[in-house]
Order: sequence, then structure tokens, then C-alpha cells
Amino acid sequence: MATNATSFTSPLATIKYGAVPVPPQLEYVFEIVANASIWQILVTLLALAVVYDQIRYILNKGTIVGPAMKVPFIGPFLESVNPKFEEYHAKWLSGPLSCVSVFHKFVVIASTRDMARKVFNSPAFVKPCVVDVAHKLLGADNWVFLDGKAHVDFRKGLNGLFTRRALEIYLPGQEEVYNRYFKSFVDISKAANFKPVPWMTQFREIITAVSCRTFVGHYLGDEAVKKIADDYYLITEALELVNFPIIIPFTKTWYGKKAADMVLAEFARCAAKSKIRMAAGGEPNCIMDAWVVEMIASKKWRDAEEAGNTEGLTKPTHVLRDFTDYEIAQTVFTFLFASQDATSSAATWLFQIMAQRPDVLDRVRAENFATRNGNPNAPVNLEQLESMTYTRAVVRELLRYRPPVLMVPYVAKKPFPITDTYTAPKGSMVIPSTYLALRDPEVYQNPDVFDPERYYTGDAEVKGAKNYLVFGTGPHYCIGQHYAQMNLCLFLGKASLQLEWEHHATPLSEEIQVFATIFPKDHCPLVFKERRW
Repeated sequence: MATNATSFTSPLATIKYGAVPVPPQLEYVFEIVANASIWQILVTLLALAVVYDQIRYILNKGTIVGPAMKVPFIGPFLESVNPKFEEYHAKWLSGPLSCVSVFHKFVVIASTRDMARKVFNSPAFVKPCVVDVAHKLLGADNWVFLDGKAHVDFRKGLNGLFTRRALEIYLPGQEEVYNRYFKSFVDISKAANFKPVPWMTQFREIITAVSCRTFVGHYLGDEAVKKIADDYYLITEALELVNFPIIIPFTKTWYGKKAADMVLAEFARCAAKSKIRMAAGGEPNCIMDAWVVEMIASKKWRDAEEAGNTEGLTKPTHVLRDFTDYEIAQTVFTFLFASQDATSSAATWLFQIMAQRPDVLDRVRAENFATRNGNPNAPVNLEQLESMTYTRAVVRELLRYRPPVLMVPYVAKKPFPITDTYTAPKGSMVIPSTYLALRDPEVYQNPDVFDPERYYTGDAEVKGAKNYLVFGTGPHYCIGQHYAQMNLCLFLGKASLQLEWEHHATPLSEEIQVFATIFPKDHCPLVFKERRW
């Protein structure tokens, strides 16, 4: 048989121009295409796609600092899988604005204080996006992704959960958790024959437990708290700055999604229990209770207003609608999301540095002992906690010296003229960094030294007001910043009275591991003993 069954003829080879006039200059091109093999066509298309990807990157980059060329399509994806603090730091030092491009995402990094503040304070141009996979883990309809008036209105309804009166309600539950875990700290060290073991995981667990107790009270049992503490690590792993665009089974994002769904289901069950208990007149003792109480008061007001008789009722500061169990769970989960990694990071560095600086720890211990009138086991109220100015200075300095949140991803809603000479393109990720602002030598003398005096007797509080971007600024600043600092003050203060601990330094103790937030690379080897008075 004359015909070769395995040959391939381009479909274009059988097409004639017919009545369509073709310029002579194009006939040569048509002949090449018509006689090309399928592989030649595919290679040509791939080459065109690479060229398009490069041109698009160069146009987006404009005049700011960044690689001259992009690794086709994926960019520095492999580097982002295992991020290194030193590489981030070099990027921040390269210029006020710099860029990278990973997969389809063009990323603009704002490194200086003024550039970071410009992003934080430009809600007309940008909105928070966390990271791409966060929409899948937290839910695309989550309040943290709201923008404009919708965000403002939702946030107003949450402000009452972090007032001084509300924070006072949460303190007993936090004390209870710390008392229980401090005993386990000593037991763990005993089991290890008082040899140092890495403590980062233990700090993550205790922070999860105290967060759950604060957010959902006793509606969640100890086993469920332990399960969340263990599995939350999977959620953190999934929240890398840049991820593969889709969730693939048995990858980090897949396991993270399963863990997030588990937490949401547990919190939804807690919300249902809270509604029943608060409707029956129970006393609120967690954030979920406080929010449900406000919903009940709002409903009473709406019903009375509809009936035309509001006599004897006080209109709530913000009249809330009734939220479903899932909506409550979703919102409370964002509080856990916002607090878990950042507070775990801060706690780990705090205990490491206190062991390294016994002079500072002694002053914290003395202040806490005096505030409790000489009873190391006495609980404290919020007024007492706020009165401990040195302990607060230690926490403030720790958050400056080792800021847990290095970067806060935003997305450009439209072309964003961040400077007179550069406009970030619509859809690009715009990321303000906090680190350089907190290490500015013009604001903080000897910025690479841990020195609580700058917040105790110094002028850092005033002089560094614009630099202290630990909790962000602008319309999306951290709603729980006072709670977070008071929680760390309580944690450190109680530990100073009830525990003794030693840090066993390794060559990696001062090296920084980036894992959503930052931790010592050796995960903080410690030994705990009970303090005797």
C-alpha cells in the first residue's frame, strides 16, 4: 500500500486561498505553516507563550527593582516553596519597591516604612488577599476579604468583642489554660530527664488552647482542642506566600483544606451551643458568647422597633443581624487564623530571649509579684495587667525585635499609582513589609539589640509611632491588637512566677525560619522546672 499510515499532514496543507486575496509577502509564511509538523507548531506556540510571559513581566516591572528576566511561567516558585529569611531580607534591602513574578501572579514588594504605609492606607486601590489559597481555606465569602462599606459595617459589629470590658471577661479562661499547661511543661522536661527539647510545638499547642478557650469557651472539649492544635500545623503549611493555582489531592493545600473544614465544623457546633446557652440567660465568658449576646440584644431592639415600642430598651451601639452558625464559625476561625501563628512565634522568641536575658526576666518577675501583692498564684484583672508597664515594654520590644508578621499581602483592585513613577498593575499582589520600618536606625537606636528600655523609659512609643507596623495600619489594622499584647503579658508574667527555664543555645538559635511567621531554626530547646518560693 503506497500510503504511509503513520504520516501526518497539516490541515493547513489542504487549504487553498480560494477567492481571498493574499499579499505576496505572506505566501511564504503560509507555506511554512502549511508544511509544518504538529511538533513544530507546538514548539512555536510554546516559544510565543514564553516570549509573551517575558514581555508581560518586563512591562509590569517597569522601573522598579527585580530580576531582568523571569524563569518561564513558574518564576521563583521553587524558592517560594522553601522561603529563606535572608532572601526576603535581601529583597527588602534592594529598594523601596521590588518585584517577582510567580506563575500568573505578579508581586510588588513595598519595603520601606513610607511605601508600606502607602499600601496599608490605600483602600481605594488595594484590598487584603492574604494568599491565594486562603480563599479556599477560609471561604471566599469570609469577612476578611470584604472591601469598602461592607468591610466597615461588618467590622463595626466585631468591635464590641475586643473592648476592655470584653477582655476582662476572657481573662479567667486564659489563666485556667496557662495554669494547666505550665504543669505539663514541667512534666515534659521531667520525662526528658531535664535535657533540652525543642519547644516550638508546645508553644503552638498552648497558644491554640488559650485561643480556643478565649474564642469558643468550654463548648470545645480538651480532645478537640488538642486535635485542632495538632492539625493547625497543616493549615499553616498550606498558607505559603505563593501556591500552585489549584488544590491537588495529598498536597499541603489539600491537607490544609481538610484541617480547615474540621475546625469550621467544630466551631459551628460551638456556635449552636452558645446560642442555646445565651438565650437561656447564661453568663458570657468567651468571644462567641459576647457576639451572640449582642445578636440577641439587637434582635430584641429590632422586634421592639417594629412593634413601635422601645421603652425600657437601650439601642445597641451597632445593631447586628442574626448570623448563622457557619457564619459565626467562619468569623471566629479568622480570629484563630490571625492569632495562632503570630502569637506562637512571639511566645517562642519571648521565652528564648528571657532565658538569655535573666536581668530582664527578673524585673518582669518582680513587677508581677508586686502587682499580685506577693502571691505568685493570684489571678490578675485587666487593670492590674495594664499597670505592669515594664512587662508591657518587654512585649512591645519583642514584637519590634522579632516581628511575627513580616509581610501582609494585598491585591490591586485597579492600577495603583504607588509612586509618581510606578503604577502596580491591576490584579497584582502588593505586599507591604514591616521589618525595615521596625529596624530603622533613625528611629530606634541600636535596632538590632533587644532593649525594653526604649519602651519603658525611652521615646520609642512616640518617636516610632509611624514605624510600629506590627499590627498594620489603615482600615484593616488588626482588630485584636490590644488582646494579643495583653495575652502575651499574661503568659510571660504568670510563667515568670510559676516556672524557671533554661535555653540551650545551638548554632541555629538566632537563625530565622520562615513558617508563615518566624521561628528560631532550632525550634527553641528549653528545660522547664517549677519555681519554688
